[in-house]
Amino acid sequence: MDGDAVRERAAKLPREPGVYQFQTVESPRDHGGTTGDRAAETVVYVGKAVDLRDRVRSYADPRGERIRRMVERADRIDYSVTDTETQALLLEANLIKRFQPRYNVRLKDDKSYPLVQLTDHEFPRIEITRDPDPEATARRRADGGATAADPGVAGPRVFGPFTEKTRVETVVKALRETYGVRGCSDHKFSNRDRPCLDYDIGLCTAPCTGEIGRESYLADVESVVRFFEGETGVLADPLGREMERAAENREFERAANLRDRLDAVEGFHGGAGEAVASRGDERSVDVLGVALEGDSATVARLHSESGQLVERDRFEVSVPEGDADTRAGAVLSAFVPQYYAERELPDALLLSERPDAEVLEWLDREGVAARVPGAGREATLLDLALKNARRGASEPDALAALRDALGLDAVPRRIEGFDVSHAQGTAAVGSDVAFENGSADKSGYRRKKLDDRNDDYANMYDLVRWRAERALAGRDDRSDPDLLLIDGGAGQLGAARDALADAGWDVPAIALAKDEELVVTPDATYDWPSDAAHLHVLQRVRDEAHRFAVQYHQSLRDDISTELDNVPGVGPATRRKLLRRFGSVEGLRAASAAELREVDGVGEKTAETLLTRL
Repeated sequence: MDGDAVRERAAKLPREPGVYQFQTVESPRDHGGTTGDRAAETVVYVGKAVDLRDRVRSYADPRGERIRRMVERADRIDYSVTDTETQALLLEANLIKRFQPRYNVRLKDDKSYPLVQLTDHEFPRIEITRDPDPEATARRRADGGATAADPGVAGPRVFGPFTEKTRVETVVKALRETYGVRGCSDHKFSNRDRPCLDYDIGLCTAPCTGEIGRESYLADVESVVRFFEGETGVLADPLGREMERAAENREFERAANLRDRLDAVEGFHGGAGEAVASRGDERSVDVLGVALEGDSATVARLHSESGQLVERDRFEVSVPEGDADTRAGAVLSAFVPQYYAERELPDALLLSERPDAEVLEWLDREGVAARVPGAGREATLLDLALKNARRGASEPDALAALRDALGLDAVPRRIEGFDVSHAQGTAAVGSDVAFENGSADKSGYRRKKLDDRNDDYANMYDLVRWRAERALAGRDDRSDPDLLLIDGGAGQLGAARDALADAGWDVPAIALAKDEELVVTPDATYDWPSDAAHLHVLQRVRDEAHRFAVQYHQSLRDDISTELDNVPGVGPATRRKLLRRFGSVEGLRAASAAELREVDGVGEKTAETLLTRL
């Protein structure tokens, strides 16, 4: 886009708070598709604004080289309106995590803030989500509609984001109890011939079976919309009346429960905000220090409870390409909302630099005291955090050594390991384990059932191709790895690289063979010293991938119905022991009576029966 195109688009935007996205649009033919396929949109930058029109217009004359390149690359600008500046701040954090835009500072994890969505069905459903219905949004765009956040447009309505999921859940349950809006899936809704349990306990008015007409139901939905648009009394008033009735009837436990619910409702739109805690009340304190180096930054966090340092960790943050001189304050402005997306905020934040005013205002509204220490114990804690950050950014470690040894472009902070396991072609499975900064990230583990065949190369090809296609299609919610490690030798590595090439996923891949611990790359084979720290990193990933694959394979194999099921004296426990010892029924057939008796639970009579039956 050029300056004139940006100004023309900005003139059509509202003067309201919100979030804007610069996007590129690629033809389907760029990806091997046909003219009938939908164009592919890629988000390259996400920003927030108090006034969308003024903020987007400023990009017509970009002040920095990085922003100028971003604007030139973009083909269109999309936007979403929010009710408040705080919502714009949190929605921006959500979208950065979801799309990982090239020109944004971003924390490499997948946490996000909850939103509340009312779907665009004939009888709308209310739900808490972190990813609003993309298909409904696409349908509305195709029909010429605006985005889901635009007011006055039919279709799914999304409210939020919100910082406290527990409070959101409390409010949504109270809304359902008051107005009976359904929360069931489409499948359950369309296949009912009588009301479900939600109707019996007062959570739903059962539009699925005609217990309420559409006009009355939509009136209740509109009351829910009014609440999320700021009309707190829509829910607070009936809750207050119900609480008073419970107290009059001496139902004190129910009255207390309603009181707590009423507190959550009245505080939902900021009416019950806490004052900023004084230093004497700050039981939990987080200290954040930033170190910048090249195209990355490291944020070190120290966590203190009641004056005692109880936790410390480090996080890698991506700095936009060509923007290595990004201020530490800008890094903190991006890090704080993204990191605390799904974590409890502390009473106080001690920071190495001041973040943007919007972040400080948000922290203030959330009751968090944010400051940059000048002297004393707080300054000492901050110095410690900065030392931890610089250690993460600068000191040579095992991952940096691995980068140098392999000639990689960047430190492989995230490594994924792959292995396959089967028993002579049966119960074939694949594992995909993830390591972040040298430590196992078990939330990133995945496994896959493969076609049964006795071909390790074909199995590895299918496993890596599956991972690559999911990543390219946006169906995998994990960050892309910096390095793939294949359990095996040159053959397995070749199969994996073929899969990457066929899928079009550009990720470096190497292999580690078990017998001689040789590291195999496309260009060379390395025999590193057995005490090399960077070799130990690869061994940990390889061994974990192997363990995870074998574990899944054994669980599948133990569940397979075999000819052992009909052998007298062989129960499920003995069957599992036999299959683990001999690998398969074919292995059992080749065993002698003496070998069979070595298995715990197999006596002479059972061994003879096995030999006869098999």
